[in-house]
Amino acid sequence: MSNDSKGSIRIVIADDHSIVREGLRLILSADPQFDVMGQAADGEEALRMTLLHKPDILLLDVDMPRMTGLETLKKLADRDVSVKTIVLTASIENRQIVEALQLGARGVIRKETPARVLLKCIHTVFEGQYWLGQTAFSDLVRGLQSLAPTVPENAKFGLTAKELQVIGAVLEGDTNKAIGERLSISEQTVKNHLTNIFNKLGVSNRLELALFAAKHRL
Repeated sequence: MSNDSKGSIRIVIADDHSIVREGLRLILSADPQFDVMGQAADGEEALRMTLLHKPDILLLDVDMPRMTGLETLKKLADRDVSVKTIVLTASIENRQIVEALQLGARGVIRKETPARVLLKCIHTVFEGQYWLGQTAFSDLVRGLQSLAPTVPENAKFGLTAKELQVIGAVLEGDTNKAIGERLSISEQTVKNHLTNIFNKLGVSNRLELALFAAKHRL
């Protein structure tokens, strides 16, 4: 743990296996961009460490004693703690990924992931983006939709018919080019529609759009 964390990405590691914690600490401490502020062996300790150190990133194991990773996420959400959480897992179901995202997680990464990919994941999340690893976007959307409540049909947030079509294509995992071909419009027009959609809904990327669309049954 460094004494001078100025300018570095401050991290708390939470995992009930000491060998995993130590391995992560060694990987991160070898890079001056990262500062490991603390380590936790269970969910309650993870919550306490996060409240104490106020890290930028929390690496949080899903399966831990005393309080699971998802329970810890809920406690952090209830307290409105400003931390970007990356869920660590050996195996996880799409439903758990959806629940973690709904509770505020910004990334999901498997423990067997190479170190270079983990570092990229941390940087991506730190910069405000989401990281889902190898989870297919369309699978995630289906999981989101299965959990979403029904809302009135007229709750369309000022979206045009074309914008709703674009959202539908995004939720199916289409690229901008594929959306353009499907709707017989240019790729630039698709980008313009997405910009308008993001502005109307107050989202900044496709994953946030998927979360919003599933929640409101767009």
